[in-house]
Amino acid sequence: MKFDHNLHQEQQEKEQTVVIPSEENMCRTIEVAIIEPPSQPQVLPAVKLTPPPTTVNDDEEMFIPPLNFAMVDNGIFRSGFPNSTNFSFLQSLSLRSIIYLCPEPYPEANMDFLMANGIQLYQFGIDGAKEPFVNIPEDTIREALKVVIDARNHPLLIHCKRGKHRTGCLVGCLRKLQRWCLTSVFDEYQRFAAAKARISDQRFMELFDTSSFKHLPMPFSCSKSI
Repeated sequence: MKFDHNLHQEQQEKEQTVVIPSEENMCRTIEVAIIEPPSQPQVLPAVKLTPPPTTVNDDEEMFIPPLNFAMVDNGIFRSGFPNSTNFSFLQSLSLRSIIYLCPEPYPEANMDFLMANGIQLYQFGIDGAKEPFVNIPEDTIREALKVVIDARNHPLLIHCKRGKHRTGCLVGCLRKLQRWCLTSVFDEYQRFAAAKARISDQRFMELFDTSSFKHLPMPFSCSKSI
């Protein structure tokens, strides 16, 4: 086999060839933007947000119900003692009658309100004694109850001082006329009296005899047995 010296030399020269990058490739640079974080976090000042001012027209009235106000039945309401701030609310009820269960004279401002609105006052004075000296006169409750169930007196408001004990007893006796079970009668009483609930009041309602009212009509919604 003949060795080709020239071919061998040519291959060696090719193996030793080094590619030299062009000047254009060597001078190409890449610009990179470097964003340095701030040395301290930026704290914005606190901004206090205030609600927009509320505007009340002079023609608008605030209706504020009396303490412990609630609806007993259609046309019958209960509450604590109303004062002048409650007059606008009471006026919206179109009351015909108020049953007042305290012995003290009715305040002059309240009497003026009744006269201006044609409201009849029925006062049945019951002393607000505390236990064990509570004495609820049954005859007085009966007379007040006759006024309550007479639809000609509706809409009607029953109230005492706080709308708890004396009002609660009268409403409880009304519930017995409506054939509520004693558990429901006591639950309603306790909802208003809360921690001031009296055993003597509940005993009075339990023993109250409704037989003398059987002949009287009861035209309002809860008169049916439930």
